[in-house]
Amino acid sequence: MYLLDSAIAKQIVSRTMKIIGHNINVMNGQGVILGSGDPKRIGSTHEGALLAIAQNRNVEISQEVASGLHGVKPGINLPLHYQGQIIGVVGITGDPSELTHYGELLKMTAEMIVEQANLQDKLQWENRQREEFILQLIKAETDDEQLHRWAKQLEIDISLPRVAAIIEISEKHTQKQHLKTDANSSALYLAEASTQSADERSPRVSETLKQVLHLLQYPDRGNLIAMTSMSQLVILKPAFLDGKQWDPELENQRIDKLLQRLPAQMDLNFKIALGHFFPEKGGIARSYQTAQETLALGKQRNAEGNKYLFEDYSLQVLLAGLKHDWRGQALASPYQQLAKADKNGQLRKTLAAYITHFGDAQQCANALFIHRNTLRYRLDKIQQITQADIQSLHGLLSLYLGQLLDTSATPR
Repeated sequence: MYLLDSAIAKQIVSRTMKIIGHNINVMNGQGVILGSGDPKRIGSTHEGALLAIAQNRNVEISQEVASGLHGVKPGINLPLHYQGQIIGVVGITGDPSELTHYGELLKMTAEMIVEQANLQDKLQWENRQREEFILQLIKAETDDEQLHRWAKQLEIDISLPRVAAIIEISEKHTQKQHLKTDANSSALYLAEASTQSADERSPRVSETLKQVLHLLQYPDRGNLIAMTSMSQLVILKPAFLDGKQWDPELENQRIDKLLQRLPAQMDLNFKIALGHFFPEKGGIARSYQTAQETLALGKQRNAEGNKYLFEDYSLQVLLAGLKHDWRGQALASPYQQLAKADKNGQLRKTLAAYITHFGDAQQCANALFIHRNTLRYRLDKIQQITQADIQSLHGLLSLYLGQLLDTSATPR
């Protein structure tokens, strides 16, 4: 049964008194006044309302009758109905003979307000349920029968292939803070945590994120969208945009169109990261994880950018899971030895150029604007420090993977 509350009662009073010009009282199913143009009467019991509820009819109260009842003034009391049940009473204070023509209009208006409020509450409840479902879906790495039942209740097709994207909004000043962050991983982590916390406390950021959420929901393209924090939201997008297969380039074009739709006056940092598509069961959770890793790596390596795609960071993302594993630590060890010995970053810059040019010494020397002999000296130095044979695929690959795993950025 629907219960009339004080918020709805006050809304009825406020909206109807502007039209009718008489004092209005709204009582709940127990005859207690919840809203009134006379605040002193709120909380008291209205005997006229109790009579209207008991007899389920309009009750007119004259001055003579009112004097014999508790907490009652002359007027008309009309029972309010919702879905066939009495939920309360609305009353007009005044001479009943002068108020008769207002009665049904007042009753209809009050019941419409109740109907609208209930629909809004239902919509908000459904939206909360959808958001909670999405938040559970991005954590579910197995095919959960309970999720299937929940999806059916919400009329969501859980079998539809989807890929995850993350949108993050932050204040402009946090971008500058990020650029000044030390490359040390602990300093980077603390700065990231501080930045995210500050953004989540920013009303401007959270309000803009809600606007973006609304923008993505209309027109409806089958996206599942939920706020994961006050500065981030996740979008689970249908993966087969062309109806046949996953096409990252087509999705890239869609992201560009979205960026163009954003308000030009939005003086905030807007970043979007697209994860990888996993067609198997539990793929949505893995797609979300890759979107998270892509966003983190993108901000670290290209802080000025606003679009980060898994395909551009795929190897780094796949290696990210090894960072805190002994395998990853062993793999990164030779490169970390180089980083420790290379105080000014010259050798790491040389190695990066050598890898970029696939071991072509002449192209590498040209790119660095150095003589080939200078390049040879530096490469020998790198081999001496790391004990890796960079002339071999195995040695060069181990340093390249170590470079990707290392938390410090390669000098540019």
